[in-house]
Amino acid sequence: MTNRIESKIPFVGLHAHSGLSPFDGLGMPGEHMDFAYENGMNAHALTDHGHMNGLSFQVEHLKKMRSDGKEFKAIYGCESYFIKSHRKWRKMYEEHKANSKRRKKEEYGMVVEDEDRQRKFNPLNVRRHLVMLAQNQTGLNNLFKLVSDSYQPENFYRYPRMDFEMLDKYNEGLIISTACLSGPLFGDFWKHKGESPDHVLAAMRDTIAQFKEIFGDRFYGEIQWNDIPEQHEGNALIIQACMEMGVEVISTSDSHYPRPELWKDREMYRRIGWAGKAPYEGQDANRLPESTDELGYELYPRNGDQMWDAYKKYSKRQRTEYDDTFVRDSIERTHHIAFDRCEDFVPNSEVRLPEFVVPEGQTAIQTLTTQALSGMKKKKITDSEYVDRLKYELNIIKERGFAQYFLTMKAISDKAQEEMLVGLGRGSAAGSLLSYVLDITQVDPIKYELQFERFLTKGGKGYPDIDFDVEEPMQLKEQLAEEWGKIGVNVVPISNFNTLQLRSLIKDIGKFYGVPFAEVNKVTGVMMKEATPKAKAAHGQTAGVYTPTFDEVKEYSETLQAFFKRYPEVATHVDNLFGNMRSISRHAGGIVVAENLDRHMPLINSGGVIQTPWSEGQNVRHLEPLGFIKFDLLGLSTLRMISGAIRHILKRHQGIEEPTFEQVRDYYNTHLHPDVIDFDNQDVWREVFHKGKWAGIFQMTNGGAQKFCQQAQPESLLDFAAVTAIFRPGPLSAKAHSLYVTNKTNPGQVHYDHPIIKEVLGETYGLLVFQEQLAMLAHKLGKDISLDEGNLLRKVLTKKGTGKDEVKDGLYKKFVAGCAEHGLSKAIADKQWANMEFFSGYGFNLSHAVSYGAVSFQCAWLSYYYPVEWMAAFLDKEPEDKKAGAINTAKSFGFEIVPPSVNKSGRVWEIAEDGKTLIQPLAGIKGLGDSAIDQIVANRPFNSIEEFIFNENITYSKLNKKSLDVLVRSKALDELMDDRFTGMKHFWSAVALDRPRKEKNLEENIELYSPEGDFSEEEKLEHFASLTGIFPLHEIMPQHIQDNLMSRGCPPISEYDPDLQLVWLVPREVVRRKTKNGKDYWIIHTTDSNAFNAQIRCWGVKDTDRISLNKVYVAKLEYNEKWGFSTRSIGKNFRRLS
Repeated sequence: MTNRIESKIPFVGLHAHSGLSPFDGLGMPGEHMDFAYENGMNAHALTDHGHMNGLSFQVEHLKKMRSDGKEFKAIYGCESYFIKSHRKWRKMYEEHKANSKRRKKEEYGMVVEDEDRQRKFNPLNVRRHLVMLAQNQTGLNNLFKLVSDSYQPENFYRYPRMDFEMLDKYNEGLIISTACLSGPLFGDFWKHKGESPDHVLAAMRDTIAQFKEIFGDRFYGEIQWNDIPEQHEGNALIIQACMEMGVEVISTSDSHYPRPELWKDREMYRRIGWAGKAPYEGQDANRLPESTDELGYELYPRNGDQMWDAYKKYSKRQRTEYDDTFVRDSIERTHHIAFDRCEDFVPNSEVRLPEFVVPEGQTAIQTLTTQALSGMKKKKITDSEYVDRLKYELNIIKERGFAQYFLTMKAISDKAQEEMLVGLGRGSAAGSLLSYVLDITQVDPIKYELQFERFLTKGGKGYPDIDFDVEEPMQLKEQLAEEWGKIGVNVVPISNFNTLQLRSLIKDIGKFYGVPFAEVNKVTGVMMKEATPKAKAAHGQTAGVYTPTFDEVKEYSETLQAFFKRYPEVATHVDNLFGNMRSISRHAGGIVVAENLDRHMPLINSGGVIQTPWSEGQNVRHLEPLGFIKFDLLGLSTLRMISGAIRHILKRHQGIEEPTFEQVRDYYNTHLHPDVIDFDNQDVWREVFHKGKWAGIFQMTNGGAQKFCQQAQPESLLDFAAVTAIFRPGPLSAKAHSLYVTNKTNPGQVHYDHPIIKEVLGETYGLLVFQEQLAMLAHKLGKDISLDEGNLLRKVLTKKGTGKDEVKDGLYKKFVAGCAEHGLSKAIADKQWANMEFFSGYGFNLSHAVSYGAVSFQCAWLSYYYPVEWMAAFLDKEPEDKKAGAINTAKSFGFEIVPPSVNKSGRVWEIAEDGKTLIQPLAGIKGLGDSAIDQIVANRPFNSIEEFIFNENITYSKLNKKSLDVLVRSKALDELMDDRFTGMKHFWSAVALDRPRKEKNLEENIELYSPEGDFSEEEKLEHFASLTGIFPLHEIMPQHIQDNLMSRGCPPISEYDPDLQLVWLVPREVVRRKTKNGKDYWIIHTTDSNAFNAQIRCWGVKDTDRISLNKVYVAKLEYNEKWGFSTRSIGKNFRRLS
């Protein structure tokens, strides 16, 4: 649509939904606004169901439209859920719940509108719709408060609700209309439908009177135009009741999708959202309507003329007569409300940060300066370079008004460090001396030449972004909420919006249209594999991970193209539904902190947690433009590993049985803090990084990174920072890793065109590795190029840069002029410029690389000096799906691993007295709860099975039969199995399966089950693997056999070499299948020493083929992107070793 439509009848859509009303509306708010504008309207409201999550999109798009020269007005609103009295509803709800046979927990989650289902009375679901519009900022703040309060637990069950008492309290600046078939007046209609019209009118008049008493002439009746008979019955009664009560009426389009042709996609979207549930009234869950005539309504943003046409069309079909003048006035009245009753304003975006971080009588900058100087004194820093740098940073922070932000960040950091270890620094914030002296970061930026300008510049835009690593982010959030005001008022987690993705859409829509599952599964299984290499090639990327975009998958996957050609209706729906809302979750660590946030944003409840209605992340930036600053509190499991290792050290070497956090922190500050640890300790670099002892070493989990690090042989923190910066897709594609190793090995052969270039790039052997190097090179070689401009150059040289061509050209001229003054020719200047331009997209943040590199060194230091303590911490913190691989790593380091024990195991991995044996924890046994472990730990040691199962101090309702079952089968009770038992199965049957209540019963069981004997070796292995999540590879494949295979060039399947094709593996399951042609094939599920779960398709299976589970095989395999691992002959290509 290129030309705007002109409408003779003025109208504004005051009742409108977007795709932020999940599985009800469709399309982003901006799409609705654009269509409304092109369709002849100069304003548009957004009234999503029960929330205002779309307001941030609305504001953002409004600014864009106005910057494009379009005169347009946004109306901010909500279609809220309303009941007349919370007290009465809660009482009714409690009575219903008490009488219900099936008790349910309180339900919280994303609100999904089910308008057609709510007409049947159910006190759990009862609510009416109410359109609410903000006239001004006061009204908007009141609406925010009403929405926020409606999500409080006392007002929420499945849906948020507000009542007359709330409306009376916060009515100022709000306009109300009675919404749709689910509104309060239609509620009266449905309730009294079986009675006379007089009964309905009487109820409507009572409802109108209550609203009118609160809102006066800011209350409107609302009518709509569709082909639903009850709509017209209700319209007539609403008109009559409103006229009698002196209330004006408006007509609305109740739009739900941005363009007329999207009606069918919206119907599909609804069916996806309600898949598996009962269909709406009158809806066939297995087909879509053929037309909007069959559907009975069109819900796009109509203009005034289209509203009139809809009125005429549907009133004629329903044979209902109205007063044309009255209806036309109701249409035009929306324009009057939008332009005469609602102010033209953009929501207040004043930055909100907590006031309590600034003491009374002081300014934020005064407090910040005082705390910074105190930090300098504490660190005993007096050097003039540091003093000058701190003054410089404080001046910039003062100019940009960021003092209160830093005070808030320090307050968060201080609270965190009272309870847990925190990260050394993350991102460019580590380049700030102020952050360092405030203890927000721990790496001295001057010592490592980290640039503040990479973090903040004088002329920059937006607030700083300090990501803060902690051991336990949820614990910290709860602590902040407890001390700074309850969560949902002053401390609020940030929301994430999850959208419909390609794979799930194809499956959902394909299922609806009856596409065979095998066909859907095939296309979803291969499309990414087909598209990824082609998309990487298109971007010039030859290494690393890349995820193709939606458009790239469609462009590069031939299988997907053929599928869409075969099923065009699926393709259409996928195109129009991709990226629409599926659900709401929480940001990994983001929170907003300020007083009374419920008055400044419409908070929501998702999953039982009050959180922000807007998000802030890589794809959207909606909080900061509205004045809310995100603080990222991110969990770093390595910190838990370091903390765990320190606890083991204190226990084994200082005799502290239960170390407190204060003791852990003291040890950390004395031995591991970057201010005290020796990063030039060559023993650590040599024994860990050069020899490749990678167990638990931060950033060194990738095999390629490990190999590169050993080739690069880092000897300093900066060397290691370069290794981690280079091992990324961009530099790897540019072969920077090979060049770096060559130059580091032969530094004398590296040519530098000028001493300044050597000064800047010498530390990385002639390569531009870090973004800060580019800025420094431009600063030192260019003519009057400041570091701020150097960082600007980095941005304008990249595709994602924000600079204009003239900025780039200006900096280029200054650079060439500076090079000339330093005696460099134009050709060499252009060569350096081209080098900077090439690496600008690949350069990495030095501050981040150094800080994270320091964490890696801390891990290595602990591993070198306290290997068993580190290994125990490593095993304890590895996730379950990697535990088996971690155990094999521990064994490769020479440690013995023993099963869990009721007398020796704890909640974490324990270290035996010999210092060489690691004991699996009780907490790792599936089915053994915390209460059972408490009983065991509190009452041990146990010398016999009788002491364990007949102990008067043990509460056996907590240590129950299920607990005994898993303890026996996981070998945790092996030491209590004496010679009265003929084997583990006998022991299990007598003790756990037939749980004895008295010692006499045990004696009888011992005799009764004596023939049971032992479990088979296969059974023992399966029991242990299933209960601990650990496949005990060492029991069937000793380490020397693994080493022998590796020495002969036969790696595990996880390290498959396509040229060699030979691997070893352990089959865990064989699944028998048939091809479309009826031929047998097998899928063998395998594991190896890295706990890598691979599937092998075995074609051409013969009757004589056999595969033994849990045995070691050597196999020759093929591999391709489509099928993964495969073989054409089991007999020829599989050989069993054990």
